[in-house]
Amino acid sequence: MYKLIVKNTIQAVIATLLLGVGVSCTDLEPNYDDSTLAESSDGTFEGVDPTNFLESAYNDIENMIHQSNDYALHEVTSDELVVLTRGADWGDNGVWRTLHQHNWSTTHQYVLDTWNRRNSAVYKCNQIIAPVSGADASQLAQAKLLRAINMFYVMDLYGQVPFRDVNDGIDVDPLVMTRAEAFDFIEKDIMEAMPDLDAGSTGNLFTVTKAAANFLLAKMYLNKEVYTGSADASDFTKVVEFVDAITADGYALDADYFGIFLPGHANKEIILGLDQWLGFRVFHILHPNQGGWNGFATLAEVYDSFDANDIRLGEANLNGIGTGMLIGQQYDADGTKLTDRGGNDLVFTKDFPTGISGNNERTGVRPHKYTHSVDGKATPGGTYTLFRYADAVLMKAEAIMRGGTSTVTAESIIDNLRTLRGVSAKGTYTLDDILDERLREIWTEGWRRNDQVRFGTFAETWDMKDVTDEHRVLFPIPASAVATNPNLTQNSGY
Repeated sequence: MYKLIVKNTIQAVIATLLLGVGVSCTDLEPNYDDSTLAESSDGTFEGVDPTNFLESAYNDIENMIHQSNDYALHEVTSDELVVLTRGADWGDNGVWRTLHQHNWSTTHQYVLDTWNRRNSAVYKCNQIIAPVSGADASQLAQAKLLRAINMFYVMDLYGQVPFRDVNDGIDVDPLVMTRAEAFDFIEKDIMEAMPDLDAGSTGNLFTVTKAAANFLLAKMYLNKEVYTGSADASDFTKVVEFVDAITADGYALDADYFGIFLPGHANKEIILGLDQWLGFRVFHILHPNQGGWNGFATLAEVYDSFDANDIRLGEANLNGIGTGMLIGQQYDADGTKLTDRGGNDLVFTKDFPTGISGNNERTGVRPHKYTHSVDGKATPGGTYTLFRYADAVLMKAEAIMRGGTSTVTAESIIDNLRTLRGVSAKGTYTLDDILDERLREIWTEGWRRNDQVRFGTFAETWDMKDVTDEHRVLFPIPASAVATNPNLTQNSGY
């Protein structure tokens, strides 16, 4: 297992310049002493230490845990999350509001930072994969799958994927793949990596495995029409086969829904997790008198979509921090009512009378998944899930409904999941029902925008969002990246 090691250097800026992507002068991420480019005196790439660089490559996906950048693009732009301005709190010059309201521009900081992070991570993997670096078979396979994961997100978010060979000088403009070309490249990487990856293991949460490879393939083929312009029943049958391979590796649904995310849980659900501090999934939700930063909330229609008996809705805790969709009066560890900073009872409400701005400290249901309580205090701990088995199961059901072949029905899969989560089986379902079930099962796990784009609902209106621009299914290529790489073309509408 590769663990997080953070070392401060300016090598991220060097990698950014080599890629010809946008340079940001703010919010620079820590990077790594072991990521220095290895070149001879004539500029020829001479390889890197694959062990150290692979460690850094894992760190690159772990930085997706942050509440901004990747997570903000995947979740805050969807109908699942909103970051409310409360007085002067969370104003941040509109950086959060423009995401929820679909008013972002080519210079939005999180659009730029996410572009730079994912593309720089791809280049790091290129360095490991280069033959001169001498990676062994296992290291090479992990680097290829990590490269595939990073390229997948660039393909998904931006629709164009720049790529630079390690021997290209800074005077060479990176080539740019279309979405369809990137799809083929990523699939090739995954298939080449597969034989030398560790077998999927339900105890191997933080290392890419065969199960993680199959999950990514399933995600790609489920979205194939979005990425390539066409898909047929055979593509959806592949989704079924990829998910069946994950099942064969021993993964299974867990009846203890919130236990999945707790530390020390005997996990059969998490296929790939991020080994990072989970405060960014806890404190941005909770009120300051609960130890939090009081920003993120979910919409009333999300809360209302849950059946009252659904265990995924969570339950109030009269002796401290609750779990799930936090609503109503909040309590301290001894059962005393909490108040806000003005002395009002801390009662979370699901409505937003003033809209996205001008809110008090109490508005908004708080989606609270990644925490446990110690002496009534929220304690971040456990595993943030990037790939989870329940998501795979729902992908299989959807693929069957879209024409894929399977020995089981989509209805039986969904009925089984719903029963496990404490709600009644319905027996018949539409594709819209699957979208709703995905919302209830994998809320705040980073897939809502992806789902809405695939189902064609991303351009619809929802609370505090009126913009219906179809072109916003893709983010813009950052203005500074277009200016430095003539092979990039700005996405339509920007």
